Order: sequence, then structure tokens, then C-alpha cells
Amino acid sequence: MTLIPAFEIGIWNAWLFILYSFIPLFLTLMISKGREKGSNFTAGFNKLQKNAHLSFHLIYILLVIYSIFLPLKLGTVWFYVGLPVCLLGLILYTIPFVNVAKTPYDKPVTKGIYRYSRHPMYLTSFLLFTGVGIASASWVFLLLSIVYLILQPLFVIDEERFCLKHYGDAYREYMNRTPRWIGIPRSGK
Repeated sequence: MTLIPAFEIGIWNAWLFILYSFIPLFLTLMISKGREKGSNFTAGFNKLQKNAHLSFHLIYILLVIYSIFLPLKLGTVWFYVGLPVCLLGLILYTIPFVNVAKTPYDKPVTKGIYRYSRHPMYLTSFLLFTGVGIASASWVFLLLSIVYLILQPLFVIDEERFCLKHYGDAYREYMNRTPRWIGIPRSGK
């Protein structure tokens, strides 16, 4: 594994896996388009929260851009170890978006994988990024993935505050029975 592998644009680069992360995002934006105008997630954020939110998205953009120039290490142990991790991340990354699409907009998403984690999209995207970092044997990509993971708690606290404001007691009950990251849900009784 090298710190910075050779940069080259090619068909067999990491972008093949990262491109997939845009599909559910695009579908979610299309589904939510036209719903509740004027709902601004960052409204009421202080400067530190806005910077954390911006940094979180900048890391994602850096991962996407870097993946375009990052060749996969086909035929190596790195590729064969990273590929299953990446594929598991891709599969698990799809499930939260399906759960969101099946839930009415006026209700919090509490079914499917959301029974086990309040933020499965972030966890599964980290798994995807980690798999890509391994499959491409790139320490830089792995380090950016870790920074992405470290910034997640700053981002999700504000997201939960937004959901509490938007969904009220229904989301509070959901928070009380479902772990933030992953685990066994508590009884809803």
C-alpha cells in the first residue's frame, strides 16, 4: 500500500464504486423535490456547526474527486480484500434509501435498517469508502474515510435536532428506542 498511488484516469478506477453513491442521493432528491418548501436543514446553525457541515461535505467531495484518479489494484490481495467490503457497503448503502422512499414525508423513517441505527446511511457509506480504500491500496483514501467518520457525530447531532423539530414526539420516541449508530433496538413499549 502506498501513501499516494499513481494518478491516472481509467475505466478500472475507484470511481466505479463511488459513482453508485450518487444514484440513491439523486433519487432521494427527486423524491423529496416539491415537498415542504423552505425547510432549511442548516437554519439556526452557529458558525462552528456550519463549518462542520461544510467540512463533512467537502470530505465527501474530495473522496469522489480522488476516486476518479485512483486506480483499483486489480489482481492483488488488496483488491480481493477490499472488494467484498466495498460490495457489502454498496448493498447496505442501498437499503436506507429504499426505507426512506417507502416512508411518508410527514413521518420519521423507523423501519427496515433504521430499526438498528438512526444513521445507517453514514455507516454504510463509511464501509463503502473503506472498501474502496483497501481495493485501491490507498492510505490517503482510507485517511479521508476516517476523517469522514470522525466528522459524522458533529453532523448527526444537528440532523437529529432538525428531525426533533420536524417530527416532534414521534422522533423523540424513535430516539429513545433506537441506538444512534448500531445495535439492538430497545422495546418500544
